[in-house]
Formats: sequence, C-alpha cells, structure tokens
Amino acid sequence: MNQEIIHVAIVEDNDELRQMLAYVINGTPGFYCKHTYVDCESAIKELPNTYVHVVLMDIELPGINGIEGVKILKEKMPQVDFIMLTIKQDDESLFGSLCAGATGYLTKDTPPLQLLQSVKEVYHGGAPMSTRIARKVIDSFNIETKKSPLSERESEILKLLCDGMNYRSIADQLFLSAHTVKTHIKNIYKKLHVNSRAGAVSKAIKDGLI
Repeated sequence: MNQEIIHVAIVEDNDELRQMLAYVINGTPGFYCKHTYVDCESAIKELPNTYVHVVLMDIELPGINGIEGVKILKEKMPQVDFIMLTIKQDDESLFGSLCAGATGYLTKDTPPLQLLQSVKEVYHGGAPMSTRIARKVIDSFNIETKKSPLSERESEILKLLCDGMNYRSIADQLFLSAHTVKTHIKNIYKKLHVNSRAGAVSKAIKDGLI
C-alpha cells in the first residue's frame, strides 16, 4: 500500500531556518515540501494554486505579518491547516493566531522530530501546541469570567471582530454606518485597555467576554 504523503509549505523569512525546515521535511518519508516563501505576499499570491495540506507560518514577517497572512489564506484555502512556528509567546500573538484560523502553535525551538509529529498530528485533525503555549490556553479557560465593561452593542461588535469581520462587514450586518462602528471599536479598545484588534480579541477570549 502506498504511503500517504503530507505536503507542507513554509512561510519564513530566515533563509537558514527555511532551508533547514525544507531539508528535514523532504528528508523524511511521508512528507514533502515543494513550496517555500520569504513573505506572506508571495504566499498569498501563489499558495491557493498549489497542492498543500499544512503550512508552517512565521509571525514576524516583512510586510503582512503571519497572523494576517493566515486570516487571508484561510479564507482562500479553508481545507488547509496552518501551524504558527514562531519565537513569540505573548497572549496577543497566540490568541490572535488562533482567531485568525491557525490550528497549531509551536515555538521555533521545537525539535525537528516533534515538529514533524505535529505536522502529522494536525493533518489527522489534531491541534498541536508547544507545552508552554498549551498551558497559556488552558489557563485562559480557567480564569473566572469577568463582568464585561462593554455595552451590549459593543459586545456584539467585539464578537464580530473575533469572527474576523472588518469594519464595513460589521456595519452592513448590524445596519450601522462605518463611522458608528469605528466609534464603538475605539470605545472597546479604551475600555479593554488595548490598542489593536488582536489585543481586543486576546482580551475577549482570556476574560470570557464573548
């Protein structure tokens, strides 16, 4: 019986690391890596027209960052799984990545054999995470739900932000003007003490606000 081959793509701007990952993947039976990219712009342009099962995605990239890249690519390739491979372990990056559509989250010090096992795990429906990252996720669910400082409308808009919708889409869905939505979002940022969409999403998940 023919062994199934897991096709992996890599988006990583560090040349040495990108080449090493491709070498490890291609040197292991059952895995194949043909497509590698130094930035999300190239990946967004080419990946939707390729045959791939799993994408290893860095977060800190020139131009479009990995979190935004996953969000864009996941809409174009909903059947593909994305594993973040990054040095970043802060809550905003973690929860922002998961909300964008990432299925796994690994740190760059993950041993090669464990990385390959994680690729296989996500291919078979799992959600691999580095130990420290998994603990963060578990801790976020163990935090007692806090009373939301947001109004009902603000909470509604925050939920739509977490779903990945933009200002215009939220305005259309709620029959509001784009200006009104932007005002609500500014108030949400202020009340949650954050200054970005990813920060608001992270805070919402951690504090059980949605």
